[in-house]
Amino acid sequence: MATDETQLLREELEHYRAEKERIRQIVGQIGGQPSLRRTRLFNVVVLTIVVLLFLADLARELFGLLAGIVPPFVLLEIAIFLLSLKIVWMIHLQMKLHHFQFWILNSLDFQVNELSRRMRTLEHRVESRAEPRTPPAAKGRRRTG
Repeated sequence: MATDETQLLREELEHYRAEKERIRQIVGQIGGQPSLRRTRLFNVVVLTIVVLLFLADLARELFGLLAGIVPPFVLLEIAIFLLSLKIVWMIHLQMKLHHFQFWILNSLDFQVNELSRRMRTLEHRVESRAEPRTPPAAKGRRRTG
């Protein structure tokens, strides 16, 4: 008997894990957790460009490289602009995630309210059937005799 219950619990746990993974993939597709590989590549590219711009501006200040070609602080402004774009992109991803979470929670709320309404209806039906009925008056036969 205990092994049957254990087996049922294990099956339920596996079902829960599979459902959790499926929901995680759906959220990732919508924007909750973007693909890790693409995000890392994007972060490395942005970081590399920003570091190179900072180093180029530092070289221009210290060694006079690109002094006649690039005005002062232009490279720093470009780097700051790239960082600003990265921040805006991250905010956009968070907004997508929050919108999806709101949609899911709203859907769950609707379903819970619908189930609650059904349950109240069923309770009323059960209560109306369970009300004690008054037994019909006993029709006694009069004995004559």
